[in-house]
Amino acid sequence: MNLQDQIDQFQKLVFTTFRPSSNNECRIAALVPLVEESYAIYKFATSMLRAMHKRTNDPEGLVLLRQRYNAQHYALIKFYYECSNLKYLTSLISVPKLPQDPPNLLGSDSPPMTPQRKPVVKEAPPQTPPEPDWAAQQREIAKKQREYELEQNRLQQQREMEQQQQQMEALKLQQNFEEQQRQQMERERLQREQLAREQLQRQAEGRLAELERDVLTLRGQYERDQMLINQYDMRVKGLEQEMQLLNMNAQQQLASKDSMIQSIQEQINIWKSKYEALAKLYSQLRQEHLELLTKFKAVQLKANSAQEAVDKMEKMQKEIKDKNLQMADMVRERDRARNELLRWQNTQNDEIARLKRDLEMANGRVEDLGRSKSSEVGAMVAKFNKEKQDLEDLANRRQREIDSLLRQVDDQRAEIERMQIENEEEKAVLESGLDETLLELAKLKENQGEQSSVLQGRLDTMMSAHKRKLQQILDSILETCVSKVEECIYNLETPTQLGNQTATPEFTLSMVEKAQTASTEFELALMQYLRTSTTNDVNQIEAIKAALTLSQTLADVLDNSKGITRLAKKDEDAEDIVRQGRNSAQATQEFFTNVMSAHLGGLSPERAITTITRANENVQSAFERLARSSEKLIPKNNLMDPSKLDLGDMVEMEMGNAARTIEEATARLQALMAKPKNDGLSAIELQVNASILESAMAMMQAIGHLIKCATISQQEIVAQGRGSSTNAAFYKKNNRWTEGLISAAKSVAMATTLLVETADGVISKTHSMEQLLVASNEVAAATAQLVAASRVKANFMSKAQDNLERASKAVTEASRALVRAVKAIMEREMKQREAEVDYQNMNAHEFKIKEMTQQVEILKLEKELTLARRVLGEMRKVSYHQGDD
Repeated sequence: MNLQDQIDQFQKLVFTTFRPSSNNECRIAALVPLVEESYAIYKFATSMLRAMHKRTNDPEGLVLLRQRYNAQHYALIKFYYECSNLKYLTSLISVPKLPQDPPNLLGSDSPPMTPQRKPVVKEAPPQTPPEPDWAAQQREIAKKQREYELEQNRLQQQREMEQQQQQMEALKLQQNFEEQQRQQMERERLQREQLAREQLQRQAEGRLAELERDVLTLRGQYERDQMLINQYDMRVKGLEQEMQLLNMNAQQQLASKDSMIQSIQEQINIWKSKYEALAKLYSQLRQEHLELLTKFKAVQLKANSAQEAVDKMEKMQKEIKDKNLQMADMVRERDRARNELLRWQNTQNDEIARLKRDLEMANGRVEDLGRSKSSEVGAMVAKFNKEKQDLEDLANRRQREIDSLLRQVDDQRAEIERMQIENEEEKAVLESGLDETLLELAKLKENQGEQSSVLQGRLDTMMSAHKRKLQQILDSILETCVSKVEECIYNLETPTQLGNQTATPEFTLSMVEKAQTASTEFELALMQYLRTSTTNDVNQIEAIKAALTLSQTLADVLDNSKGITRLAKKDEDAEDIVRQGRNSAQATQEFFTNVMSAHLGGLSPERAITTITRANENVQSAFERLARSSEKLIPKNNLMDPSKLDLGDMVEMEMGNAARTIEEATARLQALMAKPKNDGLSAIELQVNASILESAMAMMQAIGHLIKCATISQQEIVAQGRGSSTNAAFYKKNNRWTEGLISAAKSVAMATTLLVETADGVISKTHSMEQLLVASNEVAAATAQLVAASRVKANFMSKAQDNLERASKAVTEASRALVRAVKAIMEREMKQREAEVDYQNMNAHEFKIKEMTQQVEILKLEKELTLARRVLGEMRKVSYHQGDD
């Protein structure tokens, strides 16, 4: 039976080596001995097992042998069936035919024998037959003919039955094979669906975990804020209670004083009744007391009038100074007018002399020319006389104006001198009255010193508690800023956050400059807070605003720094930018930490100011290193030398170019809309083209309004930021912001041109809808960059900046409308394509081929997408570093 297994393995190996391109006769010939040997072994095994069953009479002990024999029986049936399908093999030997079920080894039936070919019987030499009986011979021949026909019919029926059986077995095998394939496809489909469900579940779980973290963070922040608010409310309520207690104590003191006054008055009445001799003295003292009160009121009125007089005197001195300045200006104007008059008179005298000379020369020429030119000469003389008269009249008017101005100056000078004399007299009177008033006030202050000291102590206690509360609020704000900086560092270092993908190095440099300015403002606000912390006028609002501004600006800097790493040619440059950004964030975080009350509370004001200054210097140096790393990404031909270029002209030129580009694009779109319709297009295609042009036109109008608002905002920034310097000086001073603004204007112009060309191409069938989507996204990104560049230097509560923000929102809405229109068109096209293919009527084989084709197509597209993204990144690097042509 082992030999039978080896024969089965060998025949499988032979069948696997068959080639469809040849006849395989040599390989088929190798099956001849395998068929004969396997059948012989099969017969021997059958007889041996039957003998063993008869001898042992123990069927249960031979179960394993019977199972192995049955397996070999079915394997032989399959082997002989495959061999019977080979015509070349059946022409060489007769393939045995086994029954479908294994033979009964407990019985005595014998296995089927191999059909043997009939032996060829050699004909005996003819003998001399006896005299034939023709009738018997005819009957014998007819009988043999019938037997032969019956045998042929039996053999034909047997062959037909065998063929039908073979066909049924082949059909059954084909059905089993198709069922296995269908089950395999179903298992694969279920596995794919299970994998997709698991992936979706993992994504949902990750998103849920992220949202839960955000909710926990926000909840913690809300609880901390709520605790601070509750503490502040409790403190306010405590202060209100303290104020109520103070008021009650004051009222009680006043009531006790009133009762004391009443008892004293009663005692005075008693003593008055007892001591009448002292009545006159008492009345005299009371009269003197009333006189003193009257004098005190008079002194107080004089003090008030003295203060008013002092204020009036200061005001009059200020007016005198203004008058002196005006008088000096008028004197300068008079001198200038005199000089102008003298110069003008000299000029007129020269002109008159010249005219006289010309007149004399003309008279000479007139005398030479004769009577024919008399009329022309008379007209010329009259013209010259008229001009002379006009000039003399103008000179007289100027002289009268100068005389009038001189008289006004003299009158004002006299008035000023008179006012100075009056002021000096009033000043002397007021100074004497002020001295008396100060003496009286000193006496009153001595009496009120004791009560004011108690109230001042309580007030100092309340103010110190209030200062501690304000310091706690400032520390809470600084802790929030530190948390935000830590979050920014995490976003900078995590590979899933790509940063602002539309950022450029120029724009990043302008944001770095804004961060440096915010750091300096935070330093100044802290110094102002430290100076006012020792007084009662404590104000930490500016410090809080500056801290929040610095943290937000740092977040923008890190986001843009992470975004420009895509432009780095080397990984070392990108890593350097990320490292410098992290160092800047850490320096800012240390700045926030070092200015908290825990660090500055035990320091003197001088050391506290030194600590703040040193922390700001560290932040400034870190930002400067980040700026130098970002400048490495700027192409050399794009670098601007502020000392050699007129940046103001370049900004105005680029903004003007952007405006002209948008006007040209709008005109081109209007020309496309006015273009006659193509008769070869259907109504749906004409409607699609019209919707694309309308969306593009709306977007162009929004961009045009945006450019106008950006120009107005830029002019307002320059006008308010330059001060007394020129526009060129302001642009040179803020050259990084200027470079970002120029780069943004160029991007808007280029993206707008690309959008119009793509819309024209889509209508003319030379561009695709995907290209239109890409162009629309480029325009939206360019306009966002322009708005962000303007926002860096925008003034607080600027109407121009508000208009620019609204224009940016309009551009964004127009871009979304264009994208929605294009996506609707693409969706309709996809539905039409899907309707063309009927997947329901496909058979299993065609459906499987179609599915595999789509999978192959998806793999190809994914490969092309990866390659295209890599190529796009390299192209952006090369195009940016080569600069604009």
